[in-house]
Amino acid sequence: MTIPHPLVTQLHFTRASFLACLKNVPESDAYKRLNEMNCLSWTVGHLANQEHRYWVQAAQGKTLVPGLNNLVGYGKPASTPPLGEIWSVWHTVTAEADRYLETVTSEILERHFEPEGKRFPESIGTMLLRNIYHYWYHIGEARTIREMLGHAGLPEYVGDMSQANYQREAV
Repeated sequence: MTIPHPLVTQLHFTRASFLACLKNVPESDAYKRLNEMNCLSWTVGHLANQEHRYWVQAAQGKTLVPGLNNLVGYGKPASTPPLGEIWSVWHTVTAEADRYLETVTSEILERHFEPEGKRFPESIGTMLLRNIYHYWYHIGEARTIREMLGHAGLPEYVGDMSQANYQREAV
């Protein structure tokens, strides 16, 4: 068994923090939009969409969820996807994304995807960092939404770090 690259480990920790942040969200609250913020179900789909575009479509040339970008993509009209269905999409996408992510090395992270001969402007490593940071942005937003909705007993923002200890990159 290979040890994942430390940045992949950080993405896994970040995903776990995302799951903890949205644990036990009542179905009725998943669709509420407060001011200009998107609803919580949209956020789940939106992050699944980024992983789908990066780690499934660009990295593997597959499309698991046609139309996902139109439903929850950046700049698209607001939507309220069914919470159970969008969690299923997120789990499916992240499992497939991990098939690729578990293979990345430092050398791979320095490369650029070139689907259909079009080179992505950001390296794979930069895209991985963007994905991690994007999750943290939405974790903060989701926590704020939950607080505004009056949810109690929310987990700590970052949470238990025992699964994300610093590890030196293999040389």
